[in-house]
Amino acid sequence: MSKLPSLKNLFYLVQLHREQNFNRAAKACHVSQSTLSSGIQNLEEQLGGQLIERDHKSFMFTALGEEVVGRSRHLLAEVQEMTDLARSAGEPMAGTIRLGCIPTIAPFLLNRVVKEAGKEFPSLSLLLREDTTENLMAALGSGELDLLLLALPVDTSGFHSMSVGIDPFKLVAHKDQPVDGAIEYDEMPDESIFLLQREHCITGHAISACELKNSTKINPFAATSLHTLVQMVDSKLGTTFLPQMSIDSGILNSTELQVYQPPGEAPYREIGLVWRQTSSRLRTFRTLGQMIQSLLPTK
Repeated sequence: MSKLPSLKNLFYLVQLHREQNFNRAAKACHVSQSTLSSGIQNLEEQLGGQLIERDHKSFMFTALGEEVVGRSRHLLAEVQEMTDLARSAGEPMAGTIRLGCIPTIAPFLLNRVVKEAGKEFPSLSLLLREDTTENLMAALGSGELDLLLLALPVDTSGFHSMSVGIDPFKLVAHKDQPVDGAIEYDEMPDESIFLLQREHCITGHAISACELKNSTKINPFAATSLHTLVQMVDSKLGTTFLPQMSIDSGILNSTELQVYQPPGEAPYREIGLVWRQTSSRLRTFRTLGQMIQSLLPTK
């Protein structure tokens, strides 16, 4: 059998494709830029084809390079699955889980999850990554992450998901601009509701749950974080919707904001875990999900 490409060099190639920059890719791989470059050149020699077209200032992946990157992602994910299977064969709640979480959940729930997991499963280690839903799903599919904690629904085609609870939305306004508990959305001033930028899935969930689609009540200016939303409303610019878990975590401390129940049916977002269908750690993920369920309200 001819010498096969090393997994290490395939990993270098995948990271370079992801970062589109040699320096950033080298840092992500915890190696020098020259080591990463040499590894990819060795890979080209072993495969007998050019993976990257280079000049002094830029580079681009060849058609072969794109194909090898796609196959490498699947291969690396399979190797990770095999490693996890071996490590968890005797003790499901041991080893390491690379957990991804979105920014509108991570600051308000992950600390509780980590602490509770530390008490219940002392042999289990959680490595955390915060990013948008789109980026996390891509990382899960490529094998870079094992498990995601997201707001549902998301497109989980090819993945398993498990609901672990709900997170109600609350209407928040400045105390000097109180909201009548019986008010309807169409009675609120135009462009008086502030939300997050569209890449944050909580915006879509809030619009759907609170039936605000195509509403003239939404201000076109979008904030970058829940903390920015709080500052805007505290400056009396308008109102917003916040998830209950952020309120419980003290995001409104040192503000003059008040919390109200939104009009109509009590809106909420569903919180869930997502993992690859090929994962061998079903028992581990479901047990961890049951633990998280104890930390969240249910329907």
